[in-house]
Amino acid sequence: MRLCRFSLDELILTGIYRDDHVIPIDQACDACCEALGVDLVLSSTDNLLDLLPPDGESAHACRTLADWVDGLTDDSALAEFAIPIDDVQLLVPIAQPNKLLLLAGNYAAHVVERGGTVAERDETFPYVFMKPPSTTLTNPFDPVVIPKVSPNHVDWECELGVIIGRACRDVEPADALSYVAGYTIVNDVTDRKFTPNPGRKTRERDKFFDWLHGKWHDTFCPMGPCVISSEAVTDPQAFKLQLTVNGEVKQDGSTAQMVFSVAEIVSFLSKFVTLEPGDIISTGTPSGVGSASGTYLKPGDVVVASIDGIGRLENPFVAEE
Repeated sequence: MRLCRFSLDELILTGIYRDDHVIPIDQACDACCEALGVDLVLSSTDNLLDLLPPDGESAHACRTLADWVDGLTDDSALAEFAIPIDDVQLLVPIAQPNKLLLLAGNYAAHVVERGGTVAERDETFPYVFMKPPSTTLTNPFDPVVIPKVSPNHVDWECELGVIIGRACRDVEPADALSYVAGYTIVNDVTDRKFTPNPGRKTRERDKFFDWLHGKWHDTFCPMGPCVISSEAVTDPQAFKLQLTVNGEVKQDGSTAQMVFSVAEIVSFLSKFVTLEPGDIISTGTPSGVGSASGTYLKPGDVVVASIDGIGRLENPFVAEE
């Protein structure tokens, strides 16, 4: 089951996501109830967590609806309420997450291409940082703005996003996935060489904060186009990821290459941070980033981050005015 948020005629709606169209939940629910002679009750909200496991109040009803839609073989029946993707504005799946957490260096090959070395898992721990959700989250197809304060080293990072569905604290890896509502796509856009106050006096921690601040520019976290329900994912370590720039493949990897698995990441964070419903964890990127070859994004570029089974997250890049 893949669900999305979208805007149509100034209304924010929820829908079942297909690669080339969306099916509004409310219209599909009416048709399903009439066809099956049942009374499905779905939350009248644009919060996808209400429709997703583990705790969504309408999760079971939404699963029934999605199964009915998947079973439709008559294209004319589907066309009755399906809306082409081009006719709607897709929105980020979670509008206002309390926390937007991201991992650095969680794919061994990416660490190496950036000039680092990889230690064994039991000798290290995940590096986690944050982005401000309200200013970095960007809808599918919306432009990512290359900042005029530092325009020459903007890079891409295709990542699997994990959406927390149930509050958790101090959970073990064996139980961690039961707290996940679903998965989405994140492009962790990064300014690799942001240098605030170039004439500054150099301090010991400048390099770290330059890197961190390079993650925070406005629009630097496109997300979407949908959420695949956790119950539809047998193994989150089996996703294939790919990213293209203007149609040219730059990243081609798999979540099987992660240093720390999704379950280990959720468990690690929960040991010292309460994870809340709607929190998003972006799990790191495979090799193939632009900085490894000195190739960076410029105005007019179009980046597509794809994960098999979830979809395509497409965004153009524009110069800041």
